[in-house]
Amino acid sequence: MKRALAWVAVLAFLLPTALSAQTNASKPWTLSWSDDFSGPVLDSSKWVYDIGAKKWGNAELEYYTDRPENIALKDGMLVITARQEKTVDADHVTWNYTSARIKTLGKFSQSYGRFEARMKLPAGQGMWPAFWMLGDNIEKVGWQQCGEMDIMENLGKEPSIIYGTIHGPGYLGEGGLESHYTLPGGKRFSDDFHVFALEWEPETIRFYVDDNLYVTRTLADIPAGKKWAFDHPFFLLLNLAVGGDWPGNPDATTAFPQTMLVDYVRVYQKSSR
Repeated sequence: MKRALAWVAVLAFLLPTALSAQTNASKPWTLSWSDDFSGPVLDSSKWVYDIGAKKWGNAELEYYTDRPENIALKDGMLVITARQEKTVDADHVTWNYTSARIKTLGKFSQSYGRFEARMKLPAGQGMWPAFWMLGDNIEKVGWQQCGEMDIMENLGKEPSIIYGTIHGPGYLGEGGLESHYTLPGGKRFSDDFHVFALEWEPETIRFYVDDNLYVTRTLADIPAGKKWAFDHPFFLLLNLAVGGDWPGNPDATTAFPQTMLVDYVRVYQKSSR
């Protein structure tokens, strides 16, 4: 009996250490950058606005602004709102929709790690919300060469499906390496918040929804003779597009305004522990 009690004492001493080791093994990431959107306005030390329209291809219909009607912080969340309203740009072109797009270019970029956001998406024909990354050398080498990782894209006409894709030179646009995740039970991404994440290591990229791993991309997936474009720092983007070649344009069934909510964005590095 005394020996048994002695072993109980030893186990009681070792158990917290064992649990701690297990926790560290299951959470190998250290936070390196984040935004919980808790301030009164968007943090200009972390984000910059993209303003305008027709600069990024895709035949999108929106004009991106920095107006509070299109982008604001409310109740500890980033709120991006797409509206059906006319605006005239500097070239006297009239646009019928407004929305917002922000990025961390020039503020933050990182090679490798875990990149995640907790979001609630809009729904409706023509809506195109996205959480994604571009190589921070884009202004030097251009879009194809810099690489693109789409952590989450959704087509409003497919409210239960999100897409995760990588693009690079020779596998871009429709030729990108794409996969998708479908919510079970007919649930919609506009019904509740979900965590969209990408884990990026040398020659490996993993895509998650709510910690469900749904596709892994590796160097072996790249078309023969093409370049792996994911070996340098990338920056983050968040936007809500309206219309375009892929989602199609809004129609009579589409209700406006449409809102994309972002609870937080967090970036981690691989822990050395």
